[in-house]
Amino acid sequence: MAKAELFQKDIPKEERVFYYESEEDDPIKTDEQEKKVEVGLPEGYEFIPKNPFVRMYSSILFRGFKLFGQYYERGYWQTKFYGREKLKQAKGKGYVIYANHTNPFHDVFGPALAADRRIFTIISPVNLKIPGIGKFLPMIGGLPLGKTADEKKAFNEAVDKRLKQKKVLVIYPEAHVWPYTTKIRKFPAGDKSFKYATRNNLPIFTMTTTYHKRKNNKRGELPRMDVYIDGPFWPDAKLSEDENRAKLAQEAYDSMVKWSKKNSYEYFDYRKKKK
Repeated sequence: MAKAELFQKDIPKEERVFYYESEEDDPIKTDEQEKKVEVGLPEGYEFIPKNPFVRMYSSILFRGFKLFGQYYERGYWQTKFYGREKLKQAKGKGYVIYANHTNPFHDVFGPALAADRRIFTIISPVNLKIPGIGKFLPMIGGLPLGKTADEKKAFNEAVDKRLKQKKVLVIYPEAHVWPYTTKIRKFPAGDKSFKYATRNNLPIFTMTTTYHKRKNNKRGELPRMDVYIDGPFWPDAKLSEDENRAKLAQEAYDSMVKWSKKNSYEYFDYRKKKK
């Protein structure tokens, strides 16, 4: 299957088919994933830079990134956002957005436009190897998962600090990008990624991207997007941490399924392999 070409130009209908065995199959792989290369973090990696000039540069870069995102989302994808006013219910607090994973470019820009403040997105370390943009991802808010015990500890401390700073954490619980899919997949890690909101007693929201036909054929049959924000969903003080993780995971999944019913166009065809 083609990679970036899927999202940069219309492709023939006969090529828009993906046969899968399970929902954890990965239609799009980086070179490292295809070669099954284990990618770790650079030695001495700083999840939160200490250098004030690096922090200042990061802030400037994020503003430029968000400005370009306005053009890209609304110009290229004709994206419309619904429900952003719901985020006001988290005023004065950090929060977590859970989103469906359907377009690697939109998934970078979309949350930055949907959120009402600076975002930080959990990414795989392999994304740091993406030619051109990989090295800039941490500067615009990418938080790569750690591999070693020390890296995992530093990662968790960074996440908690950003949430205490009243920032936004973005997570794609489906893990793998399925181009243009209209289906919400089960979360491979279960409720593990819901620990951040639970342990910080913060709300979560969902961001569900849906696909629709364009009114013109300027970009062939490529779909346009509508994005729905839902929430907040809060941890329950009467429940244990494990119970709250399960609760929030179910609420997020149900919310995304509900809004995914707004899809009106299936550009890509996903077919389960017959046994």
